[in-house]
Amino acid sequence: MSKFRVTAAALSLLALLLTAHGARARAAEKAAPLVIGETFTIASKALGETRRINVYLPPGYAESRPARLPVLYMPDGGVGEDFLHVAGLVQVSVGNGTMRPFILVGIENTERRRDMTGPTESEQDKKIAPRVGGSSAFRAFIRRELMPRVKARYRTTDETAIVGESLAGLFVVETLLKEPDLFDTYIAFDPSFWWNDQKLVSGAAEDLRKQPGLSKTLYLANSSEEVIPGTMQRFADILSREAPPGLRWHYERMPEERHSTIYHPAALKAFRAVFKPRVESSAANRAPGIALEYGEGRAVVTGEAGMLSAQILQEGQASYPFGMNVPGFDNGQLALNIMHRLSGLLG
Repeated sequence: MSKFRVTAAALSLLALLLTAHGARARAAEKAAPLVIGETFTIASKALGETRRINVYLPPGYAESRPARLPVLYMPDGGVGEDFLHVAGLVQVSVGNGTMRPFILVGIENTERRRDMTGPTESEQDKKIAPRVGGSSAFRAFIRRELMPRVKARYRTTDETAIVGESLAGLFVVETLLKEPDLFDTYIAFDPSFWWNDQKLVSGAAEDLRKQPGLSKTLYLANSSEEVIPGTMQRFADILSREAPPGLRWHYERMPEERHSTIYHPAALKAFRAVFKPRVESSAANRAPGIALEYGEGRAVVTGEAGMLSAQILQEGQASYPFGMNVPGFDNGQLALNIMHRLSGLLG
């Protein structure tokens, strides 16, 4: 055998060994879980079952120990439901400065049509599920079991909000009218006002008159696919006539969307509208600046490029802002710089 053939054979064997080694190395590499939040369960006495809760914590929560944040609750909050895309909206909106940071708490469904609906006299309604009309018990679960658990596990403020679509939107509006103290902000898309022959809408004027001191925020949006056309407009007309002065409300028509597509684009608009960061000028430094809240804290940012300063104001828990929209700066890098500066000041 010639030297050339021996060398070629050796090289082939070496290549084979290297290939086998590489394959074994790749097989040995284990994929790590992609973690976007936390999950836990509650053995609910109000509902007589165990409920799974999914939580997304916005950027900066872990790093800023003093920070306390408001909480956004969402029915349909399972990983296979609406939790992931709403968490994505919170993440990007906080990151680009169009939304204040919120802790997102998703409630995974067990019997959705039971939990999201109030009592009904309609025989057709009763056919949609073995059990319906459990919204009052579901609110009791949120009030007595879920909210205390969230407050115990996370650093929260007293501010709360809820967002829901379709039957969950019905639950949101029903809660505003029946137990308005449960949340501060109510966001509902394509609410199923057809339920119980539209009696929630029919009784809305009376419910509102009973609450002259109501001070809440309500955001409504609907698509081009109303089950009973005109119902949302009817409800908006009632709000125009009967809403107490303290009820801040907005109705967004989205005819370009269908019932199956409205949640994500409507939530983006709603979050930008009702959770918009508070912007003001810096009186403390007598120079143009931006003051944005993160939880209970507020930071004022002033100065030219490369000469940013951040001052903690003594209002509640001091912390740091994220995603501030300052012309001429990379907002993500700006947020990171301010985070480090204020973390240093906080020790």
